[in-house]
Formats: sequence, C-alpha cells, structure tokens
Amino acid sequence: MARGVNKVILIGNVGGDPEVRYLPNGNAVANVTLATSDSWKDKQTGQMQERTEWHRVVFFGRIAEVVGEYARKGSKLYIEGRLQTREWEKDGVKRYTTEVVVDMGGQMQLLDSRQGGGGEQGMGQSRPQRPAPQAQPAAQPQQQAPQQSAPDYDSFDDDIPF
Repeated sequence: MARGVNKVILIGNVGGDPEVRYLPNGNAVANVTLATSDSWKDKQTGQMQERTEWHRVVFFGRIAEVVGEYARKGSKLYIEGRLQTREWEKDGVKRYTTEVVVDMGGQMQLLDSRQGGGGEQGMGQSRPQRPAPQAQPAAQPQQQAPQQSAPDYDSFDDDIPF
C-alpha cells in the first residue's frame, strides 16, 4: 500500500518578523507568514498579471530559534515541510487552518545576506562596509588591482550556525 507523500517546498518572502515562543518543555515554536508570487502575461490585454499567495509556516525546535534570530520581514526563505490542518472551536463555531510545518524532518535556508532581510537591528554598522568593495573595482579596475592584496577568506566572520 502506498502511504502517500506530504511535502511542501516554498521559496518566498517573510511577511512580518517571526513570532517566537517557548513550550513548557523548553522547545521553541516560531510562526511566520511567507508570500509566494506567480506572474503571467494576460492573453487578452497583454499586460503582466501577478498573484500573491500567503502561507502560514510553523517552525519547531532549533530551526524555530534560528528563524527567530535571523529572519526578518522581507527575508527570502527556502523551506521544506509538510501540510497540517488544525481544528478548534471558538464561540461554538468550528474553525480550521492549514499550515506548513517545518520540524526535524524539514529544512529552512535563508537565501539573502544577513543584512538583506529588511531587519537591520544590531547590524547597521556593518551594512555599508560590504557593498563598497564590490562597487569600487567596477569603477576603477585597473587602478585598484595593483594596490590590492589578495582577499583573506579565512578572516570572514559569519556566525550563522548552519
């Protein structure tokens, strides 16, 4: 008997800063909304059309802590998870929500730089330093090349834990 496959892969932008809370057992839970967009050319008018879908994503465990620390509104994320529908009752009315759950069996990757996610809290000083070296060689490549020493890749400071 085939058991079925429940797998979701999304690449999108975070709609707001993650909401992180901790369960009584100490495990972290982070909630985010993720926007994905489709675009196409309308056959009748010839104009480009766009539709945005919003997805509720729930992260558990260490992935939730990483999302809470590094993802911000506007961050681009790659996630792999599974669909799960929850049911609850409020004021005598049954309510449902379907979420993408990313736990130990899922994956998450930040697709933009540490500073590129829209949230710059605590990182404002390092932001102007990185784009400047990339812009200078394009403007004066012949003058910069003899004066520059080889880049020191071992001194690259990256404290992202994955």
